Amino acid sequence: MLPKDIGAIVAYTCVGKDSVCIDAGTGSGWLTISLARIAKEVYSYDVREDFIEIGKKNAEILGLNNIVFRKEDITKKIYEKEVDLVTLDMPNPEKALKNVKKALKIGGYVACFLPHAEQVNKYVKKLNKLGFKEIYTIEVIIRDYLVREEGTRPTNKGLWHTGYLTFARKLPPS
Repeated sequence: MLPKDIGAIVAYTCVGKDSVCIDAGTGSGWLTISLARIAKEVYSYDVREDFIEIGKKNAEILGLNNIVFRKEDITKKIYEKEVDLVTLDMPNPEKALKNVKKALKIGGYVACFLPHAEQVNKYVKKLNKLGFKEIYTIEVIIRDYLVREEGTRPTNKGLWHTGYLTFARKLPPS
């Protein structure tokens, strides 16, 4: 996940100094670390020990001590309750949504990074089935601009598609 996507997650979910977050799919730890620089606590879940170790090393380099790394499968269990945000950057994230809903506090967000539109379709259907609200999907694209005397226009390069971000909230029943 790139800074453009992480920035959108932070902006759309209002993560702040009192937030408790879960990041599923540690990878390099980039999202975990970005959240930890803002939030009170971050729990990072991954099934791969090598990713957990990379995340721990990167957090250590930055001196972050508000992260707990868990070598766990979030589709099986989430230990934390009343969390503000759960991020999912993993295969088949829809399999984690029942546990995510239990872990989120009322008003909490789930944000999911998905590379393919077909995945978004499957994921959103599961969100709807489980009663999540305020569901929306965005794509963040960065375009470079060429500024010249004769005019300004986008260049033929840029950071285009990396993935879709789908957001949803756990709200009280109507």
